[in-house]
Amino acid sequence: MKQWISMALTALICIGIFSGCSSGETVHDSSSGQKLRIVATIFPAYDWVREILGEDAEHAELTLLLDSGVDLHSYQPTAEDILKISTCDLFLCVGGESDQWVSDALRESTNPEQQVIQLLDVLGDAAKPEELLEGMEEEHEHEEEEETEYDEHVWLSLKNAAVFCRKIADTLSEIDPAHASSYQENTAAYCEKLAQLDADYQEATDNARQTALVFCDRFPFRYLADDYGLTCYAAFPGCSAETEASFETVAFLAKKVDEQNLSCVLTLEKSDQKLAFAVLQNTDVSNKRILTLDSMQSTTAEQAQGEHYLAVMESNLEILKQALQ
Repeated sequence: MKQWISMALTALICIGIFSGCSSGETVHDSSSGQKLRIVATIFPAYDWVREILGEDAEHAELTLLLDSGVDLHSYQPTAEDILKISTCDLFLCVGGESDQWVSDALRESTNPEQQVIQLLDVLGDAAKPEELLEGMEEEHEHEEEEETEYDEHVWLSLKNAAVFCRKIADTLSEIDPAHASSYQENTAAYCEKLAQLDADYQEATDNARQTALVFCDRFPFRYLADDYGLTCYAAFPGCSAETEASFETVAFLAKKVDEQNLSCVLTLEKSDQKLAFAVLQNTDVSNKRILTLDSMQSTTAEQAQGEHYLAVMESNLEILKQALQ
């Protein structure tokens, strides 16, 4: 990957795409009037930056890399993506197993003042290891890992989101002190909204008939589930590449639906729902529903223009209320 990245950048330099910027040149100078260049790999981070910039967004050029509907688990950067990363002032990524390509890309940075925020690093000890829940399918080519693999879906906790937003605001304030007060004010206002929605989730789960959920899909919602004390069963771990569940897994999930007297099962956005139908066909009671939660793993750039992190989490709350009835 490192060799490919270096070759791609060399080719771009040769055809003049760098527009005159040499490898030793500082890309952004807050006093020069040039726009801040900010690159985010995932939609939630992109939207948090957008909220923090607020009216100062005209001073920034904000890019969402995962813009074609490919989620972070299968994303591979293009030469153009690497160029954007190498020249930006602020780069935001998750920093997990799926971002192994990032370190090579950052080595090619041409901006000596570049700041990098990796969400898992920001969480530190609060980051949760990837967990194989009871009944889950294991990876077919599972190998014993020497290093702990962490659950990458850190944005699905509203509490985490507030931590990330404050870190982003502090970093932007350092990069662009002229607008620091605005960034901090916008962040404080946004964190109040996050806290209110967090309270709404807590109230909904406190008043729920039951607190068990069955995901006939991958399970990226561990951070959210842990925030509110939910018990979850799923077919695959959150970062699993597996798509086919065994009969034993289908039977296990169907049994949990019956045992917990659940009115529905859950899937993720873009699911074909085949597994969900198979599970429901093996339950004792018919007429159960299939509901969908949005993990925001594959939001496109086009969708991002009319969508917001808070709105998605509010929609997920309404789905969750139905699932917990």
